[in-house]
Amino acid sequence: MEHPYLFFVKLFEAVGLGHFAHAYPHVIYSWVVMAILIIAGALAAKGVSMIPSKGQNFFEVIIAGIEDFMVDITGEEGRWLLPIIATVFIYIFTCNLIGLVPGFFPPTASLNTTASCALTVVIFTHIIGIKYHGAKYIKHFLGPVWWMIPIIFPIELIGHLARILSLTFRLFGNMMGHELVLAILFALAGAFFAPLPIMGLGIFVALVQAFVFFLLSIMYFTGAMEHAH
Repeated sequence: MEHPYLFFVKLFEAVGLGHFAHAYPHVIYSWVVMAILIIAGALAAKGVSMIPSKGQNFFEVIIAGIEDFMVDITGEEGRWLLPIIATVFIYIFTCNLIGLVPGFFPPTASLNTTASCALTVVIFTHIIGIKYHGAKYIKHFLGPVWWMIPIIFPIELIGHLARILSLTFRLFGNMMGHELVLAILFALAGAFFAPLPIMGLGIFVALVQAFVFFLLSIMYFTGAMEHAH
């Protein structure tokens, strides 16, 4: 989908990188999201004190909420997973949300972005499994009895590959669909503020899609930590 105006694409055009910007707007806006999060994190860390400011309270509530929710599912054993799971949630939510700003493109409306997030989660899932079980992690793919291995093993492999597709296309489909709806409304009735209700709903969609990705990631991590049955 070709956007009528993307601020950072125009900026790259001005410095002679227009071809790259038009071909990979999701990369440009991924960098924008990363810059926003790095700056916000640096400012939040700089202001940390025993008497928290409003900004510190805001970030503490978010991080504590993510941690408590995750520990409720994984147990105390999974607390060490907070950095990656919180990063996944905050990054995806910010990517989703940034598309509501005129002149900005949500990186999660690109299959490349959602596939990279999905691959990160699924690969790390198996790293967790090997960390906790070593070579015995293979038992997760073999089933309860040896004579079922020829049946269970291919099913498990397909199931784990399907996780990548599920995470990738669910997030991409919802965000791209939202972008298409906004583009159509802006084209048909932008002067009459018709897109505003959809933009308001977009905040809810951005949160829900980030939460679904976050929840599924936690479930995959928890499954890898558990012993095979």
